[in-house]
Amino acid sequence: MCCGKKNMANGNCSETSSTLICLLNKVYITDNVSNKLHEKSNKISTTSSLCNQPSFCYAKLSTGSGKAYRNSCRRKGTPEYFLLRPELAKAYGYCHAVRIGDNLIISGAVSMADAGNLTAPGDMAQQMKNCYENLKKILDHYGYSINDDVVENVFTTSMEEFINVSSYRNSIYTKQFPTGSWMQVSGLVLPGQLIEIEWEAHNSN
Repeated sequence: MCCGKKNMANGNCSETSSTLICLLNKVYITDNVSNKLHEKSNKISTTSSLCNQPSFCYAKLSTGSGKAYRNSCRRKGTPEYFLLRPELAKAYGYCHAVRIGDNLIISGAVSMADAGNLTAPGDMAQQMKNCYENLKKILDHYGYSINDDVVENVFTTSMEEFINVSSYRNSIYTKQFPTGSWMQVSGLVLPGQLIEIEWEAHNSN
């Protein structure tokens, strides 16, 4: 998106300390110094010049001008970031997902509530299901499906426990399995977390 003020006459961007953010189908401009949001417009422009810088989309924009805007950015190959839980992402210092063109890269999903606390402690099967539920939410945001997943990497603190419940993946991947790796690690972010799953997806439609 335009990194600063947009000259409406010629569509050019001038450099300022602000960033445009699309949130709930409205465009806001945030002052990077005070980090305050100010409503810019209740319509999302589809002008291609807005796709010169990364966009930060916190809500699904699937219809009308929002869809046209996102399709324009996709054709331009502009990174489009998504935060499933903005406050937690900021606290931990990461982004849940980024789409560049047709490729979607998703950070590792864990069994975690919106408040940041562990869910299903000690239960590998349920933690794995929670991971997939979170990953699906991100696919839905971008309009992707499970069949678009091409890479799956699994990190677990107990490979034996994971293998014992891994047959659940047959209900997730009904068409084909993605490439990927399974890795046993000594620990994950929160004590009691048993599994983390990261995805990469591709959709050219």
